[in-house]
Amino acid sequence: MTEEQSREHVERFNAAVRSGDWPSFVTGFAPDAVMSFEGPRVGPYVGIDAIADGYATRPPTDTMEIVAIHPADDADVVRFRWSAGGSGSMTIVRRPDGLIRHLAVIFDPAD
Repeated sequence: MTEEQSREHVERFNAAVRSGDWPSFVTGFAPDAVMSFEGPRVGPYVGIDAIADGYATRPPTDTMEIVAIHPADDADVVRFRWSAGGSGSMTIVRRPDGLIRHLAVIFDPAD
């Protein structure tokens, strides 16, 4: 896992928020990827088609800025803040080929 891959993921996410091009964004996920959330009542999404459908039907409107990246063996924990306020973290687990196997997003409680 590299910090660069996590930065590229956030850049693709932000580009999709601005353009609405979610199909291009989800190409970074493995076909059997899982995306889960803690905080909002959405997901989990299992499989790239379900992830793509989740973004298409409930697209995010905020971009994110990376605050810190904490690398591990096969994952990065990325702290972020939203452009409209609020923060959270995501754990990005990748396969050896670099595709995302699991993305777990945690939203921090509002102050």
